[in-house]
Amino acid sequence: MTSAWLSRARRAVGPSLIDQVERDHHQTDREFRRRRVVVAITLLIGAVLLGISLSVRPGDNIFYLLTVLVALTWVTGALLSGPLHLGRIPFRDRLRRPIVTPIVTGLVLGAVFVSGSLVVREVPPLRELVNSVLDHARYGAIVPIVAVTLLNGVAEEVFFRGALFAAIGRRHAVLISTVIYAAATVATGNLMLVFAAFVLGLILGLQRRASGGVLAPILTHITWSTTMVLVLPALIRE
Repeated sequence: MTSAWLSRARRAVGPSLIDQVERDHHQTDREFRRRRVVVAITLLIGAVLLGISLSVRPGDNIFYLLTVLVALTWVTGALLSGPLHLGRIPFRDRLRRPIVTPIVTGLVLGAVFVSGSLVVREVPPLRELVNSVLDHARYGAIVPIVAVTLLNGVAEEVFFRGALFAAIGRRHAVLISTVIYAAATVATGNLMLVFAAFVLGLILGLQRRASGGVLAPILTHITWSTTMVLVLPALIRE
């Protein structure tokens, strides 16, 4: 019974998180070194801007400007670093662009975080940390909040699971990219945000390794983040 369940679970998540498709994404040594330099500079600038953006008083319009600048930093650095790829996953004996599976993954991940928030809201110190981030969604206009959420979700994946992942090389890219992604949020001073980034980054890193591209991580990220913006502010109250 347990063996059969594990086998079905393996078949369900294998194509999107475990099984790696063949790909030809080779770079010369010179291109690889250049990518690493560009990624390092972008990472430093982006992390500083991210910390500044989340320190802005909730409701202040400069928050939108800063978050757009963060997104532009990630995208610009990614594009300057070298080639990026969308990726494919196997479906019915063919390799296809990942669309439905990443969206479902984002919804499942969102449900897990929402369930966890029911515990978080009962612990005052943790609730305060989460509220410091959610206040931007509470006191800001919903349309621009969702817009910058989507923009930053795409931008982060293009950089972290695109440029950064490629700059790490073939060994331990999932773990290293996840740690760096979480470390980039340390500048915000919010441990709950760092924890969320680590969990999310691990799933997205596995998607990147399996598919060989950024499309799956992008779709999962924006599905998850939109769910968080729309649900958590009402669920975790001050």
